[in-house]
Amino acid sequence: MADHDRADVHPDVRPRRGPRARLAALRGRITPRSVRARATLAACTVVAVALAVASLAMLSLLRANLRGTAEQSARGQAVAVAKLAADGRLGKVLPLGHDTDFVQVVNGKGEVVAASQNLFGRPAIRVVPVPVAEVGALKPQGIEVHQQVTSIVADSPGGPVLIRTGVSLGAADDAEHTTALTLLVGCPLLLLTVALVTWRVTGRALRPVEAIRSEVAAIGEVEGFEQQLHRRVPIPRGEDEITRLARTMNGMLDRLDLAGRRQRQFIADASHELRSPIAVLRTQLEVALGHPDPQVRAELVEGALQDAERLQDLAADLLFLARLDAGATQRPVEPIDIAELVRVAVRARADRRVTFALDTRRGAEAVVPGDHLWLTRLVTNLLDNAERHARTAVEVTIRQQGATVLLRVHNDGPALAPEDRERIFERFTRLDDARSRDEGGAGLGLPIARDIAQHHGGTLRAVDTATRDSSAGNSPAGATFEARFPAFDAR
Repeated sequence: MADHDRADVHPDVRPRRGPRARLAALRGRITPRSVRARATLAACTVVAVALAVASLAMLSLLRANLRGTAEQSARGQAVAVAKLAADGRLGKVLPLGHDTDFVQVVNGKGEVVAASQNLFGRPAIRVVPVPVAEVGALKPQGIEVHQQVTSIVADSPGGPVLIRTGVSLGAADDAEHTTALTLLVGCPLLLLTVALVTWRVTGRALRPVEAIRSEVAAIGEVEGFEQQLHRRVPIPRGEDEITRLARTMNGMLDRLDLAGRRQRQFIADASHELRSPIAVLRTQLEVALGHPDPQVRAELVEGALQDAERLQDLAADLLFLARLDAGATQRPVEPIDIAELVRVAVRARADRRVTFALDTRRGAEAVVPGDHLWLTRLVTNLLDNAERHARTAVEVTIRQQGATVLLRVHNDGPALAPEDRERIFERFTRLDDARSRDEGGAGLGLPIARDIAQHHGGTLRAVDTATRDSSAGNSPAGATFEARFPAFDAR
């Protein structure tokens, strides 16, 4: 029969699992699933083990103490009888001491020479050579058979004698039984109390966690997830780990809410900015397609190409912003001489309508950790913005101030109002709405520059021109932008 035929004969046969796999499966079935149940089980297990060890230790100590006391009493009685035997004052009937059950004195021939009243006239008892014994011969005399027996040899005028004394262990046995019964009843009650308290306390401690989970689940289950990000999880009172968890969750929801709002705003602004140039481009192409004059068609196509180039630049800026918003895995660490980078950018603008002046110390370096392409984009955007708004001149200053590298770009154009110094870093923001897109751009240059600076661990801001370094001798008119970066540490 072929192999596949043999396989088809028993389709339900499954490979047998090993003992480890079966043990793991059993452990998975019996292990509690909830944290509350696991905490209660762990607490009960620890307390049960502790109670078992403590109970055994207590019973052992109690037994040793009671039997030690009985042995001490029996030995004390035997020593007293030994003194009587040594002095020759040993009578036929011996008095019993406190807690002593019997006394018997036997000579070398095995004859009883003296005994306590309850054993008077009785033959010598046979006792096994162990301290604690069941002496059956004592039962007919009404004496407790479970005895702590002590035997000592003493000298007497008639020769050596063996003195046997016994102390009943009945009271000790009763005390042990009572203690064991108390522990047998009390330990389960204590264990049950621990389980109940642990269950209640754990449940109360986990109640805020369940509230946080429910709130987060509600945010995810409701339709319109992004519209529900304004909700926040409840913060319990106190300063424990759960409170910090709730604050961390709310911080994460704040960031998600901000990212969602920025994304929606970005999409709305991008669609608005793209709609107009695409419409103009289509109109120009449609007119050029149907116009009979070749010269007019060429002008329209040239204008369409310019609009297409601006549209391409806008799309590139949008993709770059999307890349910045996505975030990089780590901060760039390549050493970049930003002073040399600015020198190259300024030399490339030698024939522009405005004059570019670079103020940096000769031969000085301003090295920062970063990405060459991104820092070039930042410098280009700052210089483009300064050139667009300057009247006659743009001044660029680079300084290294301790562990910080300063890049300052100043233009002598219109001054910035205090309320506009932050608004200009918002995307698609143009302060002069009457300015055309051809002259004013899409309003993405400065936002991109700030995002690049922040990605490099730096800052970019518009400063009050009047607070600039007076030693430079610059006029307070115009607008000034300052970018600060951490200096590169070669160590």
